[in-house]
Amino acid sequence: MGAQKSIHAGKAKIDVNVDLSHKLCSSLMLPSLRGSQSPLSFIIGSLCIKHPNLFGGSEKLDVSWDKGLYDSNALIAYRRPRPEWLCQQSFVIQHSVSPEIGVHGTPTDNFSQSGSGGVNLSQFSVGLDLTEPANSNWSSTTSIRFKHVRPLNDEGRSISRDLDGLPVTCSGNPHDSMVVLKQESQYAKANEDSFFRIRFQIEQGIPLLSKWIIFNKLKFVASKGVKLGPAFLLTSLTGGSIVGDMAPYQAFAIGGLSSVRGYGEGAIGAGRSCLVANNELTFPLNKRMDGAIFLDGGTDLGSGRHVPGNPSLRQGKPGSGIGLGYGLRFKSQFGHFQIDYAINAFHQKTVYFGISNLTS
Repeated sequence: MGAQKSIHAGKAKIDVNVDLSHKLCSSLMLPSLRGSQSPLSFIIGSLCIKHPNLFGGSEKLDVSWDKGLYDSNALIAYRRPRPEWLCQQSFVIQHSVSPEIGVHGTPTDNFSQSGSGGVNLSQFSVGLDLTEPANSNWSSTTSIRFKHVRPLNDEGRSISRDLDGLPVTCSGNPHDSMVVLKQESQYAKANEDSFFRIRFQIEQGIPLLSKWIIFNKLKFVASKGVKLGPAFLLTSLTGGSIVGDMAPYQAFAIGGLSSVRGYGEGAIGAGRSCLVANNELTFPLNKRMDGAIFLDGGTDLGSGRHVPGNPSLRQGKPGSGIGLGYGLRFKSQFGHFQIDYAINAFHQKTVYFGISNLTS
């Protein structure tokens, strides 16, 4: 069920988009928190409200709510107009609930799937985002936010330890608090035959109080695309490392559709460091369909044992893995459809389906 409505308030216009889908088969679709009996657990979809002129001075208010089968995310962003040569400021409030499968999930079916480890994360953050004026190739965003992270069990109750009795927070309490200064910079360059993009993300935990988490976290993603006649080769390298205080949920999870295909989410490992390489060659089959072959690989660089509680060792994750396969990409007026068939190092096969909206 979907609906779109425009509401005029004076000179302002509010766009409301609603997309709600009722759960049709309870045996196939489980609620996000298994013990919850709330009617909301039977609904998946999204709600988006945008106001372009909140107080008559071109102030923008964006409100969004997304709910899946196992997670939810609510976001409120308020932006005041500023000259283009100055940093654009946004005041942001966000709350999300999601299962922590990447770190605490249990690999199954020869690591092709990851089951629930009984740990979910409720995260609340509030702060300020600053977007610097972009030049021809560089763009940069800085944010400072207060974050409050509270682990939950599948019944929605606060927990401080996992199913093995080991802490799931850095503090050992049912929650962690921190102030995080985050800097994200991106460089991109493209022409008719190729493109190159690299993104750096640095997070610093600021110890305003003695019990708050102090850490440095670095992540980078470098991508290169090259046109080879009618085909296109895309390669990317993702890496990261974290030093200082650390909760298990901050580890880099390796494996999954956006990491190494052929493995479940985090089924390869979860470490203080990571390195993931992706290679994909696409080629046209007809005007609307492309074929693809891919090769993915990832490793925790031996850092899994340095994550508090060593969840990767307890769950028997290998720490490194490789996946390969092939797929189809179909373009239509309704969106992009994608299907991938992947095989991991344990000869387990996995099929992935994806749909993206061209207008989104």
